[in-house]
Amino acid sequence: MDQIISIFQSISWWIWVLIFLLIVAIRDIFFQRSHTISHNFPLVGHLRYWLESIGPEMRQYFVANNREELPFNRIERGWIYASAKKENNYEGFGTDRDIYAHQHIFVKNQMMAYKLPENHINTTDKTFIPCAKVMGAFNERRKPFRPSSIINVSAMSFGSLSAAAVEAMNKGVAKADAYHNTGEGGLSKYHKQGGDVIFHFGTGYFGVRTPDGNFSMEKMKKLVEENPTVKAIEIKLSQGAKPGKGGVLPGAKITPELAEIRGVEVGKDVLSPATHKAFNNVKELLELIENIAQETGLPVGIKGAIGKLDQWEELADLMVKTGKGPDFITVDGGEGGTGAAPPSFADHVSLPWVYGFSSLYKVFLDRKLTDRIVFIGSGKLGFPAKAAMAFAMGVDCINVAREAMMSIGCIQAQVCHTNRCPAGVATQNKWLQKGIDVPLKSDRLAQYFMTFRKELLEITHASGYEHPCQYTMDDIQLNVDDNDLNRSLASSYGYNKAKVPFINMQKLYDCIHLGGKHCENS
Repeated sequence: MDQIISIFQSISWWIWVLIFLLIVAIRDIFFQRSHTISHNFPLVGHLRYWLESIGPEMRQYFVANNREELPFNRIERGWIYASAKKENNYEGFGTDRDIYAHQHIFVKNQMMAYKLPENHINTTDKTFIPCAKVMGAFNERRKPFRPSSIINVSAMSFGSLSAAAVEAMNKGVAKADAYHNTGEGGLSKYHKQGGDVIFHFGTGYFGVRTPDGNFSMEKMKKLVEENPTVKAIEIKLSQGAKPGKGGVLPGAKITPELAEIRGVEVGKDVLSPATHKAFNNVKELLELIENIAQETGLPVGIKGAIGKLDQWEELADLMVKTGKGPDFITVDGGEGGTGAAPPSFADHVSLPWVYGFSSLYKVFLDRKLTDRIVFIGSGKLGFPAKAAMAFAMGVDCINVAREAMMSIGCIQAQVCHTNRCPAGVATQNKWLQKGIDVPLKSDRLAQYFMTFRKELLEITHASGYEHPCQYTMDDIQLNVDDNDLNRSLASSYGYNKAKVPFINMQKLYDCIHLGGKHCENS
């Protein structure tokens, strides 16, 4: 036995490495069929898969140039990080942007900039930019709300984001005098850290949900009564990254804490349908808005990504007819973010923000309704020049999501859907969350907001105005790449498809399973 042990000890370490690699190669060739590359090229195939797995990081840090990455390039991320840390966010030697590229924004400056009068509030508070409109003023809600900041945290739910991230954001908006949209995951204790809140709900009605998944007015009233930081309510119709699509929260993610907040069962999959149960048409949506406002006293708004305009036009016509309607409208762009979405939705469904907002705003402008609505823009607008453009187009406030995430440490790893966010921002992994220093990160979000407002004010003054709401469409110039230069498929290819005879899905089901007269095209 001693002799055998001595033989094993005398074998060099590299022999053990070769033995291990031989075992892996035998496994690849004879015992696995799920990966063709590994089977056909044992050992080398594993190297290929490993290199593929770190490809995004390699491109991000070593391959892509400063302006090349999407959704946010290195310069944009660097500006947010430096602004949040109160570091030098300037750049030297002039811009490296292609200022002749399509959709490049030019903010027109005035020959002599706006000069602050003596004792003006912005001579001491250089970041004070409240919303110029009041939510609920026109409809005479009992508790109207004027946002104290024109930049605020967009809808991101606890569950999609970690507890530490939500807590840091809420404490941050309290320091920056902004508001925090809850997202559709319900109102958690992490949203109750002192910041103003807009309670947001979608088709799952989490937090205001009956046991059978319908909307509960009683729970809504109780939630508002027990939480005075809730200043407004937002009904989500759709979001930019996946409009018209519901989602499934796997049962494995439903912890007792999440179950209590969302009003669902522990360990059971939760479906967010694609459509609402509380209303079926525009008229019923308007009735729900008025009922919630009447019962809670709060302003009530809607959020949507923009595509077809027919139902928005119907809503606007009903507002003219009844004198009622949403107190605010949040317009999300197709380039907006999400924790998880099919590429087909994220890439192609709904219009980008500039096209969507301009189309929608005209609907209400033509009917002289814009003074009744606070318009909120959402979709990569968390930069001062883009904000100036958005205000010139008609927004009254801006919501930021991914920009807020980056201010508290997100590195754009783009693994939000895997629960392995390395920064601890978009994960429920307790270990990864521990990397978030909540007090420090809340300071950084607040500092990002204050830096943003300060620079937007400076741009506004350069244009000759006191408040961004004074911007007009003539104050911003674009290198043209807009709706006038993109065409429909019919225009591009010279035909319209023939109408397919379709009644409903039940008719198709009956045809397949019953046959005969059920298969007539009519």
